[in-house]
Amino acid sequence: MTTGTPNRPMPGTTPGLPPETDAQTWREALDDLRRREKAATRELDAIAAQRRRLPMVRMPDYTLIGAEGPVRLADVFKGRAQLITYHHMWTDGQEWQCGGCTGFTSQFTRLEFLDNYDARFVVVTNGPIEEALAYKEKVGNTMEWYSSAQSPFGADVDAPPGGGFGVNVFLRDGDTVFRTWHTNGRGTEQLSHTFALIDLLPWGRQEEWQDSPDGWPKRPTYSGWLDSPDIARMYGGR
Repeated sequence: MTTGTPNRPMPGTTPGLPPETDAQTWREALDDLRRREKAATRELDAIAAQRRRLPMVRMPDYTLIGAEGPVRLADVFKGRAQLITYHHMWTDGQEWQCGGCTGFTSQFTRLEFLDNYDARFVVVTNGPIEEALAYKEKVGNTMEWYSSAQSPFGADVDAPPGGGFGVNVFLRDGDTVFRTWHTNGRGTEQLSHTFALIDLLPWGRQEEWQDSPDGWPKRPTYSGWLDSPDIARMYGGR
């Protein structure tokens, strides 16, 4: 995959132009859309309220491997009460790991705000910690990484070796850890600012599956995403 300045069409030849209208008609159309946007916001508030009422599951006393060696899951919290983990897809010995996971986790460069919410957000992978830390450096990832290679933790939280990615949330009460929430697939999009920004654009993601007007730019799904070598070229080695 290549990156850089895209080819821009000549003036007056841009494909997929929305119909032009006067300011009042545009305002009325925007107000109509805004009603749906506000309804979606209220629904997301209701979903979050339901999430806060979910029961939780007590977890075994797992041991992960961090940069400084073995660490209990309860100690991954580093004194906080809440923990979010992103399980990064992994294939041992592979030069470039999952591009989607690599791009997704590269977004999170300023996580100190979670301190005010008694929480942390870390990466966990089923790969060996030495490989994981070398890859983290290679692609310029700034999050803290842990390995579950010597533990059933990954499989138990729906991200087994050879399986997919996933987000999990945990709550700590002393040395006891509880699992409170999980998602994978497109459920992780709510954590991403990249899709939120792209979806604001008139052409959206420009992917084949999108419901767009005739004439809008289209390309194969994922083809616009940055791949792992792109991330390394932009951010690696820092």
